[in-house]
Amino acid sequence: MNNTALKSEVDEAMPPPHILLALTEAQRAMSEIASLALCRRWLRSQPAGDGHGVMVIPGFLSDDRYNGPLCRYLQSLGYQAVGWQEGRNMGPRGDLLERALERVSQLAADSGGAVTLVGHSLGGIYARELAKQAPHQVRQVITLGSPFGEGRDTGSYPRRLFSLLNPDNEISIDQYVLAQPPRVPTTAVYSRGDGVVNWRSAIQQGSFPQAQNIEVIGSHCGMTYNPSIWYLLAERLAQAQGQWQPFERRSWQGMMFPTVG
Repeated sequence: MNNTALKSEVDEAMPPPHILLALTEAQRAMSEIASLALCRRWLRSQPAGDGHGVMVIPGFLSDDRYNGPLCRYLQSLGYQAVGWQEGRNMGPRGDLLERALERVSQLAADSGGAVTLVGHSLGGIYARELAKQAPHQVRQVITLGSPFGEGRDTGSYPRRLFSLLNPDNEISIDQYVLAQPPRVPTTAVYSRGDGVVNWRSAIQQGSFPQAQNIEVIGSHCGMTYNPSIWYLLAERLAQAQGQWQPFERRSWQGMMFPTVG
């Protein structure tokens, strides 16, 4: 079977999330935002950072303001956490990724070492591709509900809007290349309650020694406000460069991370 036929079968088998998940996205995201206040003391008690740079890349139609609370939290732990400084993420237009790569290089220079890239949704696809281009400047990639996997063309509700807004600027990377992880440690965070993209397109398929999938409970739009994800980011970022180990769920964390693999 050739790649075209295989891709067609995968796409047909990957529908978008159930309509009820989509219709309740806003309410569930608001509950995640509200829950941060209850978890603030616990989150502040997480390990102090080593000062390395962290770039948080927003999802489609989002911007740095939406991810501001997450950046400030990571800064409070001691990281040089910044947004991508490209305004609203409308898609890979013009030399956007080239400019983002320059900012990654600058952040690495300013912080004195390789940086972590955290990308929400479409931002996670950017993060993975940036890490592929500059693996020596990226220490790890963490994606949040990012549909980089096979079936992404049909498994996402915003796909048609993305195509309308970017008729000449589609992500021109072959799907099977896009689904391959970068040569740096990679963590794919996903939720079966995702009401925007099919969670199956947001996990890393195949066996790779430095790639891990971690399930959380929550919505798609609220991922950068989800207390479980803030905790997970603090835990992942605290690892020393070159000493990455997969996340090991403790018994009491089963409700936070139902599946780790």
